[in-house]
Amino acid sequence: MARASQDANARDEKRALWYLRKIPLLEGVPADKLSELAAAVEIREIPRRQVIYLPGDPGDRIFFINGGRVKCSKVTRDGKELTLAYRGAGHIFGELCVIDGTPRDEMAEAMKNAIITELPREVFQDLLLSDAKLAFAFAVIVGERRRQIETKLEHLVFRDVQAKLAALLLELGEEYGVEHEEGLQIGLKITHQEMANLIGSTRETISLTLAQFKKKGLLDLNGRTVILKDQSGLGALT
Repeated sequence: MARASQDANARDEKRALWYLRKIPLLEGVPADKLSELAAAVEIREIPRRQVIYLPGDPGDRIFFINGGRVKCSKVTRDGKELTLAYRGAGHIFGELCVIDGTPRDEMAEAMKNAIITELPREVFQDLLLSDAKLAFAFAVIVGERRRQIETKLEHLVFRDVQAKLAALLLELGEEYGVEHEEGLQIGLKITHQEMANLIGSTRETISLTLAQFKKKGLLDLNGRTVILKDQSGLGALT
């Protein structure tokens, strides 16, 4: 029985090591350090729409996405939601706990079936303290996300819905764009409600504005798929 347990643990660590090697942030970490991390991580498969953590939950670990998509958002007590970001394969989330260890102040939810690697906060902190290059790369990620939040706040305060939606579509096109005979197809299925949550609007307003964009020839809609036909025209609205 003991031998079987050891074999199972070895298989788990081998699987964890395989996933760790797929994480861009950890590319430069030496093999022996990755092996140490493999013994400390937990690999979880998260079904679509399952909440990973809620506001107030302990900030005791960080998460890497090995597959699927995760939404990070702020939710008010009356159920209103503002999406902060979507994170995909290779991304890190829940990273602020590394800095202060305070409870979560946002919600994380799997938008597609996801595979995530969980790493205890203290273990990742020790790794950062021992590897200046990794610590700098992590700081770059935190800084870039801070800049994105500031830009989002600026848009929410100073731009109208047309400008905010046009900017969002161009951003999604840049990140998920796939060349299409009619333009640039956003290779991410996203609902009108999800768009509304991203820019602080309502589903009805998003549907109306998208219809206006389509009438002007700026884009085409096919269910939850969006094709950007006139990126310059969208850019002029921002």
